[in-house]
Amino acid sequence: MNDKLLRAELDNIVDESNDNIVVTDGLGVVLRVSENCYDIYGLEKEQLIGRSVYELEKDGIFSPSITVQVLQEHKRLQSMQKTQTGRHVMATGIPVFLDGKIERIISFSHDLTEIQQLRSEYESMQQKMEHYESQLTNYKNVNDSGIIIHSNEMQKVVELIRLTANSEAAVLLLGESGVGKSLIAREMHKQSVRKNEALIEVNCGAIPASLFESELFGYEKGAFTGASNEGKVGLIQLAHKGTLFLDEIAEMPLDLQVKLLKVIEEKKFTKVGGTKEMEVDFRLVAATNQNLETMVKEGTFRKDLFYRLNVIQIDIPSLKNRKEDILELAHFFLQKYNKKYNKNEVFTNRILESFLHYEWPGNVRELENTIERYVITSTVSFAHKNDQDLSNELNQLNGWSFTQFEEEGLTLQEALQEVEKSWLQQAYKSSKSTYEMADYLGMSQSTVVRRLKQYGIKSK
Repeated sequence: MNDKLLRAELDNIVDESNDNIVVTDGLGVVLRVSENCYDIYGLEKEQLIGRSVYELEKDGIFSPSITVQVLQEHKRLQSMQKTQTGRHVMATGIPVFLDGKIERIISFSHDLTEIQQLRSEYESMQQKMEHYESQLTNYKNVNDSGIIIHSNEMQKVVELIRLTANSEAAVLLLGESGVGKSLIAREMHKQSVRKNEALIEVNCGAIPASLFESELFGYEKGAFTGASNEGKVGLIQLAHKGTLFLDEIAEMPLDLQVKLLKVIEEKKFTKVGGTKEMEVDFRLVAATNQNLETMVKEGTFRKDLFYRLNVIQIDIPSLKNRKEDILELAHFFLQKYNKKYNKNEVFTNRILESFLHYEWPGNVRELENTIERYVITSTVSFAHKNDQDLSNELNQLNGWSFTQFEEEGLTLQEALQEVEKSWLQQAYKSSKSTYEMADYLGMSQSTVVRRLKQYGIKSK
């Protein structure tokens, strides 16, 4: 076989190979390169042939050079190599000896970039899964009442509960709507010496002003038109020896604030229509999402009552300020509603990430409602959506889409009204009365009635 035919044969073998092939002499000078070299190294054949592998390695064309390693160790070697084009290749260097001296080195480079990317994605996914699994193992940070205490903020709250649970001093729970003030009040009762007695919860915003006094203090038979012939035991009397929890205390009418103050100070009260004073012993816990100090300045809340309530103040952080708790809460509620609806729904990594990036203006209540709807509908798939679509899906799951608002050209006020209407419709579907709706939405019953009328939703 003549040299010309042999050279043509070698060229065909080199160029038709799926691997990138580089042939150097015994000093590391490139003699032959396959046609696909540009895809791997970013240089044409002519830019490689005649150059030393030492020079190419120094210039960062590829690193490390398998040819240099073979020249150093005089044996077949294999290693991962990175090129200036960002490719990851598995390089194999084979020495060709003649009379014990290296005359040629043939290197084969197989492009593993895609595999490396898949590996990186897999490792990233593994890290995320380990993170999520560690979050799940942190269920030791969920106490029996379902309070997530993973974040430093909630650990401080729970520690305050522990320190003050057995005190007789009044407690004022502050926090945005939906942060879990009722849950905290129940936990305080559970840890107190009164735990075996009644915990009476009163939503001050859900009781009509005309009925407030009789509900709170009870009434004697015949006290007013329509009163029961047997009379009625009031909520304060029911809390005797136990805990009285007044939620939404800011909604209490001013005239009743005076009477409540007297009960707190004297531990005595008189039923509506009655003349006999009755002694009562209870631990008072109050809660509000309003700024009572501002209300005192405005004259809408009594200053003396505020100071009586604000002996021990516990601020419950909003969900956006304790994002460490979001995943644990999400899994806690998922488990709860999977059991309730006999389902086996799961979260993808994408939906968990979306939970972490969402602001949760409705706090824990909104998160719980979102997950309950997610379990019920089981129609929203987050696995293959981009970030914007994912954000829109989450907003839609909560009843609205900001993209939709933009497309419809709504003003901020109009968009807020749409959000409010959506929440009212959801509450209407899941509640049996306007009182339940008020509790669900965290507003007074009278406000609910006005809003239903405003949006043309039939009142229950």
